[in-house]
Amino acid sequence: MKVKVCGLKYEDNIKSVSMLNPNYMGFIFYQGSRRNFGGEIPVIDKKIKKVGVFVNEEFEKIRELVEKYQLDAIQLHGDESASDCGHIRRELPELELIKAFAMSGSFEFGQLEEYLESCDYFLFDTKGKERGGNGTLFDWTILEEYPYQKPFFLSGGIGTDEIPALKSFLRSESATFCQVIDVNSKFEIEPGLKKTEELKRFLEFIEKEK
Repeated sequence: MKVKVCGLKYEDNIKSVSMLNPNYMGFIFYQGSRRNFGGEIPVIDKKIKKVGVFVNEEFEKIRELVEKYQLDAIQLHGDESASDCGHIRRELPELELIKAFAMSGSFEFGQLEEYLESCDYFLFDTKGKERGGNGTLFDWTILEEYPYQKPFFLSGGIGTDEIPALKSFLRSESATFCQVIDVNSKFEIEPGLKKTEELKRFLEFIEKEK
């Protein structure tokens, strides 16, 4: 099991979080987000993958930011089509491609099929007012119906208070293809500023669960 810390914004805080050695660090490039990133990413360990999070962005802008920040992965968190994903896969084949989906009780897993070929991971987040960072869980029992073997990120309102529920989930069949836990707003002092001590405890919990 791996961890992605998303929504980082401030240089000193980025350095502090990187010292905890999460597997992924996410930077949001979306003007509509309170965590929109526009600064400089300090030098961090190359083992940590830098993820650019985009929402319905033009491809040339994605390419520009990939090159500027030397990103290792792209997360699409909008209404991007399977065709959009296929185009990115062809143009930037060296990058990991993660496609996010907003989960609700009426979610139809069949819609994921056309994305299977182009995406490396799916990401399941809570459906809410914001494009991520809503700070609320979705009903993880929905994932009992997940019909594919494509690995996925679990996101949406996960913090230290959710550790008991997460422990049960990770030991269930629903977590068979869950490879990454994605955390964001539940570890914040303010949007984009993370609580490193709480993150440290969470990463220690995940390490024990491996």
